Amino acid sequence: MANFPTHIGVGTIVSGALATVTLATDVVTPRDLVAVTLAGVLGSVLPDIDLKDSRPSRAMFAGLAIFFGFAVLFSVESRYSVAEMLILWLGTLFLVRFVAGNIFYRFSYHRGIWHSLLAAAFSSFFTAAVFYWMLGRDESASWFAALFMMVGFLTHLILDEIYSVDVMDTRIKASFGTALKLIDAKHLGHTSVMAAAALVAFMLTPSIKPFVAGVAQRPVWTALQLRLLPRDHWFGVDWRGTAWLPGRPKTEIQPADTSPISTGSISVEPATPDSKPKQ
Repeated sequence: MANFPTHIGVGTIVSGALATVTLATDVVTPRDLVAVTLAGVLGSVLPDIDLKDSRPSRAMFAGLAIFFGFAVLFSVESRYSVAEMLILWLGTLFLVRFVAGNIFYRFSYHRGIWHSLLAAAFSSFFTAAVFYWMLGRDESASWFAALFMMVGFLTHLILDEIYSVDVMDTRIKASFGTALKLIDAKHLGHTSVMAAAALVAFMLTPSIKPFVAGVAQRPVWTALQLRLLPRDHWFGVDWRGTAWLPGRPKTEIQPADTSPISTGSISVEPATPDSKPKQ
């Protein structure tokens, strides 16, 4: 399988490319775009959360604990005192990092249900629900976060399958087919729990209609098509007035001659309305 730096590096590139396209269409505010891009980066390493006693897994659980701690803090900041909010924040950190983490490691194993399309669906639905109910983002931004999470998650699974093929040795490793799968057929109990969790997460998601209506508009795709490539200038430089060949310095193209057509050394004078033909 691909290692942690490879996953987070490729995931960052893919999420950044998707964020660039999203920014060009102007369907998500810049403030929301940063958050949804981070969701994509998280999705690119999330399947390896089931690696027990590994630094990446511990780091992810620590990051999730901090995220949910602040999410709870922001959701109750207008209802409780500072002391009460501090207790809730620290309590959330402890529950996610130690209690939920230990329970998760006890019932999970690597390349299990978390390396499946079912887990990708659950993560996407859960992301949309968290962005809407806990972070207070609108429906469209919440579903964009779910989309980024799905793309990042699938990027991880595809990378693991690619690394299962030893190109230099022209052989397929025994791990091929264990990363990108629909469900975990070996542990149907895990699959049932994940399916139930995905259903509950889907029921908590906001309405998807604003998201679909936003991305289905013709002006959005027209604007994206117009901005895919520069029309006149590259990085502010007009390259149309220069000609360049390898090994030859750039030279300016001379403008076309627009003077009247002449033959030999006798120039043709332009006709005027008052001119009369000679007798």
